[in-house]
Formats: sequence, structure tokens, C-alpha cells
Amino acid sequence: MKLMTTRRQLMVGAAATLALPAYVRRASAQSVTKVAAVHMSPVENAWNSRIHLAFQEAAAAGEIEYAFSEGVAPTDYPRAMREYAESGVDLVWGESYAVEREAREVAADYPETAFLMGSSAGPSGDNFGVFGTRNHEAAYLAGMLAGRMSESNVFGSVGGYPIPEVNLLINAFRMGVKEVNADATFLNGFIGAWFDPARAKEAAIAQIDAGADILFGERIGTADAAQERGIKAVGSLIDYTPRYPGTVFANAIWNYGPTISAIAADIQAGKPVGRDYTEYSFMSYGGNELIYVADDVPADAIPAMEAKQAAIVSGEWNVPLDEAEPA
Repeated sequence: MKLMTTRRQLMVGAAATLALPAYVRRASAQSVTKVAAVHMSPVENAWNSRIHLAFQEAAAAGEIEYAFSEGVAPTDYPRAMREYAESGVDLVWGESYAVEREAREVAADYPETAFLMGSSAGPSGDNFGVFGTRNHEAAYLAGMLAGRMSESNVFGSVGGYPIPEVNLLINAFRMGVKEVNADATFLNGFIGAWFDPARAKEAAIAQIDAGADILFGERIGTADAAQERGIKAVGSLIDYTPRYPGTVFANAIWNYGPTISAIAADIQAGKPVGRDYTEYSFMSYGGNELIYVADDVPADAIPAMEAKQAAIVSGEWNVPLDEAEPA
């Protein structure tokens, strides 16, 4: 690991073939895709950690070479993107939610470099691809379990910001609850931050005080409130159960590996990457999954959930995408 004044970088994988032009490396089936990621949050943040882990696993498998920066402020983001593009990487990965216009301007200046950004907007040109976070299918299934477990029929949720990806996740959880519990009511709060566990805990406690006895934690800190008050919670993106045993009974896991494999294959084949890669986060690609503690869930709640899961994986049924801001 190399420490620098404003960021740290990790280089993993096979040696880069920097002597070759980018287009030659991309056309060669034997080359390794060189990736640089610009993380706004620390890589320990739940969302970033899933992406960071998937990049590390792809590097360990010899699929890519990986460098990253973390904690990059929006004001510094375009500069970091340009530095990586100038260094000769094949792919610059990032999260452009706060810098949509600036990120596209950088990509336009480096047409031979591929860019893949977490974004609420669409792709641009041949080299600017986008993706959205889609663990909503697993959230729906978690809701089906949660709906059979509440005594108060009040369900809470804590999110970061009311952007489409977060809204549809919370709404999917609610739809799953409603499928098995017609009497359910809901509370929600947005904390205005991606990483502020203390604020998320405070918002969650307010919902518990208002009657919620099961919480959906889109943000880290929600389960801390559930654990402190002795109620149940559902985790999102990563597996929170080992950290909160007896509290977090289910987790809507997001797997980013299929997305990495898809864009790396496009780069190796010399195909344009200016498309939406969100589909690779769907359950049919292995992009999300539900994990749960069977002993913490009513046994009679599991068969219906498993039947719905099979229908989702097969494509027989799709979880509706509701991007409206949850109240």
C-alpha cells in the first residue's frame, strides 16, 4: 500500500503493459485490464466496500490490475479522474452523482479511455458507461420475511439521500412487507450523508420511539439503534449479521463482480462501453442475493419467500422499480 497526502492507492495484479498503446492492449485477449477507481467515501463505507472487494477479487483472479483513491472530495474529483486517465489506465471507475457534468467533460477529453460511473443519469458517447445499485430484489425478499415478524406492524428505514437507487431499494423492501402483511405501516428518514453512523442511529431511534419494531438499514448506524433497543433489523449491501448477531436477521447483499466482468470483457473485445451496466446487478446475473438467519425467521415465512426468489431468478416475475421518494 502506498500512502499519499490526500489518498492511498493499492496496486494489485499482473504488471501493466504500459509500453503498448491502449487500443492494442484492449484488443489483445491476453492482456489484463488496468483499472483505477476514484472513491468519494472511504472504502470501508458499505457501498464502496462491495465495489472495492469485487475489484480486489478480480485482481487476485488475474482479470484486472487495480489502483484506487478514496475520500476524494467532489471539488477534487475531476482532477483525480484526469490523473488516472493520463497515467494510461484502461478504465477509470467512479461515482459521479455529485459531479455528473464534470465527469462527462473529463471522459470527453480522453476518448481512448473507458469510464464507468455510478450515476443517476445515462451513458454518454462511446466511452462513458454508467451503473446503478440494484439489490432491490433481495430487499423485497427480506421484506417478505420481515412482514411476518413484526408485532407493531410499523416498519422503519434509514437512507442516505432520496436518489432513485435508494428510493427503489426502500420501496422494494416495503412492497415485500406488504405482500405478506396488509396492515403494515412505514416510517422513513434520510440523513443527508452517505457515511454518518451517528446520524443514522439517531434517525433510527426516533422511528423506534414512534413504534417501529423492524428497521431496514440502507445506511450504516441503523442496526446500532436496533441493537440498543432490542429490536430486529435488515442490512443492506453487506452482511451485518456477524457484527450484530441476534439483531440483523437478513441482509440484501450486492455483488459487483458481474459488472466488473462485463465491462472488462467489453474493453478486451474493443467494444464501446458507453452503455448502462445496471443489469449485471440483478439477481439473474448473481448481482444481488438475500442471506438470512433461518433460526431468527418464522419457519412458515420461508417457503413463500423462496418461491418468489425462484420466480425472480428465472425471470418469471420482476420486482417493480419504484423510484418515488418514500415518505
